[in-house]
Amino acid sequence: MRGKRILLGITGGIAAYKIPFLIRLLIKAEAEVKCIMTPASCDFISPLVLSTLSGNPVAVEFWNKKDGSWNNHVEYGLWADVFVIAPLTKNTLSKMALGSCDNLLLATYLSMKTNTLVAPAMDLDMYNHASTKSNFEKLSEHGVEIIPVEYGELASGLVGDGRMSEPENIFNSIHQFFDSKLDPLFKNKNVLITAGPTCEEIDPVRYISNYSSGKMGYSLANEFLNQGAIVTLISGPTNLKINHPNLSLINVKSAEEMLMEVKKAWKHSVFGIFSAAVSDYRPKKRFHKKVKKSSEELKIELIKNPDILFWASQNKKDNQYLVGFSLETNDVKQNAKKKLELKKLDIVVMNSLEDLGAGFGFDTNKISILDNKNNFQDFDLKSKDKVAKDIVLFLKKYLS
Repeated sequence: MRGKRILLGITGGIAAYKIPFLIRLLIKAEAEVKCIMTPASCDFISPLVLSTLSGNPVAVEFWNKKDGSWNNHVEYGLWADVFVIAPLTKNTLSKMALGSCDNLLLATYLSMKTNTLVAPAMDLDMYNHASTKSNFEKLSEHGVEIIPVEYGELASGLVGDGRMSEPENIFNSIHQFFDSKLDPLFKNKNVLITAGPTCEEIDPVRYISNYSSGKMGYSLANEFLNQGAIVTLISGPTNLKINHPNLSLINVKSAEEMLMEVKKAWKHSVFGIFSAAVSDYRPKKRFHKKVKKSSEELKIELIKNPDILFWASQNKKDNQYLVGFSLETNDVKQNAKKKLELKKLDIVVMNSLEDLGAGFGFDTNKISILDNKNNFQDFDLKSKDKVAKDIVLFLKKYLS
């Protein structure tokens, strides 16, 4: 659920009082939450309560009469990974089935339709009415998932079916929704990702390195985790943070340390995504004490570092896939193609320092991708999170 965008729609039923408990569960699971309320629901639960718990403004009307600002239902639909309407009253159920649009919540639903879950809440006779069953069937035909009601005491005093599912059960239904969307190509598959720079020490206070921030590798780790993969992230020194139950983060400094960890993880991995900017050379001699300034020149002899990606290619099994990165300043495609062939890669992701907003340190990147079947695709400048999605999507197409 980490990072998932949950849009909650609250309608005018007494079960609305349970929604704060659902929001707490979602926030604890590190999901992002926004709420849309029908005007009638404000009689049962305060927008202030939901705004405070979710950490986001709550939308009720299409526009704010005080300042003229507009709540854009299309933007809400684009933002949300899933729209959860709870409680779903008989009134809103009927309007959804008919395609009516007389409030912001319904307009947002009509912008999404799919990726919508509903948790009905109504009295026994309403729930058992033939029109209710017919409307549920229509919603199902439209791709809406219905969270079953529960049996118990109802607001009228009757006992039977019609209670809104408890917050814990709605939470589990949302979790199952996302789990069902995971691609079997990556679900529970071991993915090895290298990220960041390496630092090759000269003495206790100085080192040779590069400008890599690690952002691309961490974005890739997040995307594979979102796809249900089990990720081992071997990272050089960065200021980035990442946390997930399916993540093993291994921090290293030098190329030799990174190679040692890659050797441990690669034999258990299906996919290897080698995005780290590994230093090509390291000092032949490491000084154990700080080198003092004593002359006009200081000569440091360098020796070649191990080629981690090449080692992985030489130890690659038939059921393993390798993705390498090629950052160039000139002849980008030609150099990347050489790397693809020499290191027996399945896919190479290339970019150029000459492209504005691409390369080290930026939150954006502009890439092209080439595979060993000679498929080639250019991409526009995007955030590194979106670039990670493009890379994973390209890998999916390659595998299929």
